[in-house]
Amino acid sequence: MKYSDPKTVALLYNEYINNQDLENLAELMTEDHTFVSVSGKVEKGRELMKDAWAEFFRLYPDYRNIFSRVESRGNCVIMVGHSECSEESLDGPALWTAIIKDDRVAEWRVYDDTEETRRKLGIN
Repeated sequence: MKYSDPKTVALLYNEYINNQDLENLAELMTEDHTFVSVSGKVEKGRELMKDAWAEFFRLYPDYRNIFSRVESRGNCVIMVGHSECSEESLDGPALWTAIIKDDRVAEWRVYDDTEETRRKLGIN
């Protein structure tokens, strides 16, 4: 499917996360999709991430991302907001970036919402 801009792809990807829609989530990933967690752990590959998301959804069925601001810079989308989850370590302010390639998410990265990260991402 052809989308109008990278922001649309990133928002749809997050909608699939919030709805725990594993099939559509995987479909929106590039084959060599990369996920980078807050801790900096890197996981690569659509099939690996499909399995990882399935386990994540099983463990945290109430997890949701809520964005208060979304900016697009070329193929990079920056999202500001918070996650909601009964697991305290997953609940609270966060930042995300998505790198979009050919209407798919090539990279999804989650950051702690800190002044340093905001500075690196060029947001205030």
